[in-house]
Amino acid sequence: MAPFEVPDLDYTEYSNRQLVALPLGMLALALGILAVTFVATGAPLSLGLEFTGGAELTLDTEADREEVEAAFDQEVTSIQPVQGEDRYIVQFAAGELPGFEDDSQGVLQDLVEQAEANLEPADEGEGLVQSESLTSASFGAQTQTTALLGIAAAFFGMSIIAFALFRTFVPSVAIVVSAFSDIMIPLAFMNLANIDLTLGTVAALLMLIGYSVDSDILLNNHVLRRSGGFYESVHHATRTGITMTVTAMTAMAVMAISAWFFGVELLTSIGLILFVGLAADLMNTYLLNFSLLRWYKFEGVAR
Repeated sequence: MAPFEVPDLDYTEYSNRQLVALPLGMLALALGILAVTFVATGAPLSLGLEFTGGAELTLDTEADREEVEAAFDQEVTSIQPVQGEDRYIVQFAAGELPGFEDDSQGVLQDLVEQAEANLEPADEGEGLVQSESLTSASFGAQTQTTALLGIAAAFFGMSIIAFALFRTFVPSVAIVVSAFSDIMIPLAFMNLANIDLTLGTVAALLMLIGYSVDSDILLNNHVLRRSGGFYESVHHATRTGITMTVTAMTAMAVMAISAWFFGVELLTSIGLILFVGLAADLMNTYLLNFSLLRWYKFEGVAR
């Protein structure tokens, strides 16, 4: 097996403005996508059933996806087939179900009756509806608030640790800005890939915050606390950091492909989000964070 070689980038050939152009351009594009989505839908991301409230049915039937969707008068939010089984998980958002807030049990029973009237069970003698559940809109809103507070608390805690470790403004801000971009780019990707914000994808975003600060601290620590020249320190940090990140990206790609093959939608989404976030972290750490560090070492300190 051929050894993995980290390519050397001659940073001296590029100015700081040239290096930050790409990461800042990608960050601006990501914020633009989120802003357009917010204006169009009232939320920067498409929210899953845990955050909006609604109803979910698990159906055993040999009918195809189109037939399952056509079986209901109400608009179906998502239909997830279960790999290897004649089974579908069908979800309905609370906002698409008239009367849900006043009589959610009645609405759920109506959905069950529609399914039983228009679809045949996979096995004779077995039931069509294997399970049914409800999430109220108010509970979904509370869950949404809790999840957003969790992300904000994680990001704030990461920022505090960065400032406590380096106690200098520019290197600490470089870590925070890089981590902010590492989160915004995957969020924009979720919009483009039609991935909902759910409790599972929130967990992926929290993992990204941890990984982002890890690679940025590695670079800052080599440059600010170790002996040797600036570019020599960057080279050592780059070899370790890129090897770590590319290895993690490979693992996430394998997980996403495997989960997609077996029809596990949540793991596919988590793998894709982490893969894109880690790719953004490579760019932000070794272009954006590096440029701010170089400005600080050669221009900021001199002032």
